[in-house]
Amino acid sequence: QVQLVESGGGLVQAGGSLRLSCAASGLTLSLEIMAWYRQAPGKHRELVARISRDGNIEYADSVKDRFIISRDNTKDTVDLQMNRLKPEDTAVYYCNSRHFPNMDGYWGRGTQVTVSS
Repeated sequence: QVQLVESGGGLVQAGGSLRLSCAASGLTLSLEIMAWYRQAPGKHRELVARISRDGNIEYADSVKDRFIISRDNTKDTVDLQMNRLKPEDTAVYYCNSRHFPNMDGYWGRGTQVTVSS
C-alpha cells in the first residue's frame, strides 16, 4: 500500500523559511515522478515543484528562486525548502507521486503552511 506522509508545515512570518518533507512507502521512489502541490482556501490545487526520475526540476513561476525541491531515493523522501515566504504562500501543501505524467498518482494528506504578514 502506497503512503505519502508530509511533515514540516507550520506558522512562519513573512520572509522566513520552512522545510517540508514527504516520506514515501510502498513504492520505489526512484521510479516515480515526485511533486509538491498546494491548495489555498477558495482556490484550485496548483503545482509548486516537480522533480523527475532523473532529477529534472520545474517550478511554478511564483516560487522560482525561493523554493528548492530535492529527492533522496535512498531514504525515500522528497523535500521542499521554502525560503523568503510570502503570505500568498499560505496553503495546504501536498506531496504527489506518479509513475507516468498523465496519471493522477498518489497523494498525501497535506500539511498546512501559514505565512503571517
